[in-house]
Amino acid sequence: MAAEESVTGAARGPGRPGAGARPVPDEAEILRRGMEAFAELGYDRTSARELARRLGVSHNFINDRYGSKANFWRTVVDSLLERDQRERQRLLEADVDDAERVRAVIVHFYQAAVEAPLLGRLLADEFSRESERLDYLYERYVAPTLGPLVPAVERLMAAGRLPTVPMDVLFFAVISPVAGLVQLPLAHRLGRAEPVTRESQTRTARELADLIVNGLLGPHPR
Repeated sequence: MAAEESVTGAARGPGRPGAGARPVPDEAEILRRGMEAFAELGYDRTSARELARRLGVSHNFINDRYGSKANFWRTVVDSLLERDQRERQRLLEADVDDAERVRAVIVHFYQAAVEAPLLGRLLADEFSRESERLDYLYERYVAPTLGPLVPAVERLMAAGRLPTVPMDVLFFAVISPVAGLVQLPLAHRLGRAEPVTRESQTRTARELADLIVNGLLGPHPR
């Protein structure tokens, strides 16, 4: 049974609720609603009061449980990115050649965007402005992926397998197409069929990955 919270924010254990008590969502639901808020509104416009309204809890719930809105944002982001980071680390450490390693990481990136489309919207917003949150994302997730991948990319460039371009240009060539998975109103105006389903998004992710990876590295060997 979910714990209950009084209108003053004091937690109540299982049992008969007190007057004015409201059930607190479980942790997974709290994080899901938090991601919705941050993705739709952006960090600055997502106030503690707005979070409380969406969660159906008292206005001081976020501070009481997570310490601050900033800590809650990090918890929300970590709940999705830590799992993806473990999978990327496995791909980076796999016993494959450089081209296959680069290909696998790029394909995984688009697949992950299908699994968490709201995260893609949040990241697009955070990547566009200087902030402590961008520092957090870069140091915790971007750099640990690029660090092991850069030597493979440089070897492929030296061998003529990849275009010789600055790393930032290559990075944005890969991440920019994720807009095709999250900017759905524009996609529909460009002809994408409705309704959007998990299967159709997965197919779009695969097509994007093939387009980008094959353009960079050539067709996958059969």
